[in-house]
Amino acid sequence: MKTIHVLAAALLLIPIGCSQQNARVITRFNRDAEVSGDLPYNPLQWEVIASTLNHNDHTLASVLGNDRAIAYARKNATHAYPAGSVLSVITWSQEEDARWFGGNIPGNVRSVEFLEVQSGQDHETYLYTLYGGSPLRKLVSTEQKSPTGRAAYILGQRAAVMP
Repeated sequence: MKTIHVLAAALLLIPIGCSQQNARVITRFNRDAEVSGDLPYNPLQWEVIASTLNHNDHTLASVLGNDRAIAYARKNATHAYPAGSVLSVITWSQEEDARWFGGNIPGNVRSVEFLEVQSGQDHETYLYTLYGGSPLRKLVSTEQKSPTGRAAYILGQRAAVMP
């Protein structure tokens, strides 16, 4: 008998608990994470090769590539990208997601890096360019016969396994 009273009370309270309309979260685009400035490419139109989180400086980064780089990264474990490949690293600051407790989303763009693999006479050359500031502007541009520093780091990123 006690079980029937509890069940009846629960059935009566369900419509009361659902009678008020939930406050709706206003949907918006994350404009802070947009890439703006005088860039040679729009890397956000490319596909992702890899992503990283840095808990020390609260940043997240995505390595993206043009069609040629993506085709190579998905089929090869080596890092000898063919000429015509362009890789980009976008680094964002992290901010808390107001819509999801404990979640983080990209905040402001900290930097955008490009690595272009170009054909040379006897070997490929690597053009590394760093953009920073707001709006983004070119800060560094170097051409190398053998990738070093950030250029080597970008080439060394392994493609994430895609289902």
